[in-house]
This record gives sequence, structure tokens and C-alpha cells, in this order.
Amino acid sequence: MSETIKTDVVIIGAGPVGLFAVFELGLLDIKTHLVDILDKVGGQCAELYPEKPIYDIPGIPIITGNGLSEALMEQIKPFHPTFHLGEMVTTIENIGDPLYRVTTDTGKTFECKSVVIAAGGGSFQPKRPPIVGIEPYEDKSVFYAVRKMENFRGKDVMIVGGGDSALDWTLNLQPIAKRLTLVHRRDDFRGAPDSVNKMRALVAAGSMDLRIGQVTDLEGSDGQLTAASIKDKDGTVSRVACDAMLPFFGLTMKLGPVSDWGLEMEDELVKVDVSTFETNRHGIFAIGDINTYPGKLKLILSGFHEGALMAQRVHHYVHPQKRLVFQYTTSSTSLQKKLGVA
Repeated sequence: MSETIKTDVVIIGAGPVGLFAVFELGLLDIKTHLVDILDKVGGQCAELYPEKPIYDIPGIPIITGNGLSEALMEQIKPFHPTFHLGEMVTTIENIGDPLYRVTTDTGKTFECKSVVIAAGGGSFQPKRPPIVGIEPYEDKSVFYAVRKMENFRGKDVMIVGGGDSALDWTLNLQPIAKRLTLVHRRDDFRGAPDSVNKMRALVAAGSMDLRIGQVTDLEGSDGQLTAASIKDKDGTVSRVACDAMLPFFGLTMKLGPVSDWGLEMEDELVKVDVSTFETNRHGIFAIGDINTYPGKLKLILSGFHEGALMAQRVHHYVHPQKRLVFQYTTSSTSLQKKLGVA
């Protein structure tokens, strides 16, 4: 077991609302760690519409999902948050008054005084490919995310998909794999052109294989793959040796383990007190699209507002002996020093 990480607040979700929560908490001298199931920050903005314009961020007439994420990351730099990406929070246990133990699916453990759920519509879960009999191999030799590259060193790796994730991991794992095969249903890729060009150069040099077709069957025993059958466009089926497979068929949104955390729910959303955005469990808050209350609007700017009010209440739990004095960043020298602009 890894050593328990101790911090003031764990934020679940690193989308725009979770990132802005770092800023509001940081102004109050509250330290944060963020956990997100995606392998990058930005949440839905980065994953679902990175290049799609957003028009309703106050003071910014137009910005992309990626642009907003990058701007928020720049804004929170003074507070040095720690990110734990590619992980999902599975349990939240009360171990004090208030003190929580937060555990992820990788076994990582945190102890904190408050938890902020900023998980959007839930957690992004990988889509299972339509391959009969894939279930026994999952998490043993079929993986939907790369947690540690070293686990694939010296193996016959098969990557299935044609988007950015498939291409990025093709380029990253090719140097350490014994042999890498990329399988896509057509010879047309959705990923960045530069990545496609680099992949094709590796194929031309004989450094990896590209197969146009679909995986139809898997071979192996006790969860360990030995080969996969690929059906080409002309209907020919061939067998390709592999002992590890990475299917990248996109993501789907699911509520995930949130419903198991003892929170009062309504229509798969977390009910909150509108004055603090605290849930029915003291010290646990929900902001952004994951929460519900009368008059709720699922807008990024609403999540920003909720984060500001949440931070005021969290201060009570993290610094119970310290009087909270409300200050403006425009006039407070102490806040400006924290931001590095004084």
C-alpha cells in the first residue's frame, strides 16, 4: 500500500468547475489535490468539445474548451495543486470530525478535511468494443487505459482504434513493445495529422504493423491473451499474436460510484444546500453539473459561482480557529501576494 496523502481538500473532477475551485480555495490558504478518471485536465470541455467555441463565459466573447482549460490552469498556478489523472475515486469514508479517507481505484489513499465533488455528469467510462468474450480478459490483458507504460515493455501489443488516444499510445508504446499492431476498421484516422504521419512512417520502416479491419475473436486462457482474429475488408480472417490489447472506442458518461457515497440524490444528481453547496454529509460538497437544487442551470458560470460559495464554507472546516475575512482581489494586498501580482 502506498503512503496516505494528507491534504486540506480532495476535489473529484478536473473540469473547469473543479479547476476554478482550486482558485477560490487557494485564496483562502486551502491546499488541494484533484482526482480525475481522464488522463488530462479539462473534463467534458477537453474530452467532448475541445475545439468547439463557448460563448457564455463572462468577459470572454469566444473561447474553445481547450482554451478555457488552459486559461484556468494558468490562473491556478500560484496555488500549486496536485493532479492524479487516470484514476477514479471509489470510496469516501468518514474517519473524524471532520476528516475523510478518500480511496481511488488504483489503491491511492487521501486524508482530508473536506471533499468537493465536481464530477460534471459523472465519470467518463470507456466503451467496450463489440468483441464476443472480451470480459474475462479485461484488467488482465485487455486494458482501456494505460496506467503504467512499463507494464507493456517487451510485449506483443495490439491497439484498436483510430482516434487521438489510439494514435498517441501507439507512438508512446511502440519503442518499448516487442511488437505493436494498430488495428482500425478503415484506412482513415480521426487523430491529429502529425500523429497519423508519424504512425505511417513507423509502418513504412517496418517498426510496427497496421491492419485495416476489425477484431472478431480473442484467444487465450485464464484472462491472458495469446492472439486475436482480424477480419479484413475483403472478409479474410487472419490470426495476430498479442499478449496485451488496448481498445480505444471512445468514452461514455456514467454516474459511477457517486451513488454509493451516502449522499442524498434526486434523478441521479446530488442535492445540496444552496447557501454553501454542501451535501447531506457535512464536509462533502457538490458543485457544477453533478448537483441539483431549485432553479439550477447547468452552465459553467453557475459552477464558478457555486465554487466561490463552497470555498467560504470549506474554510470553516479547514481553518476552524481562523476568522474568515472577505476580501477582493482588486484591493487586497495579501490576496495579490498569493497570486504573485503584488
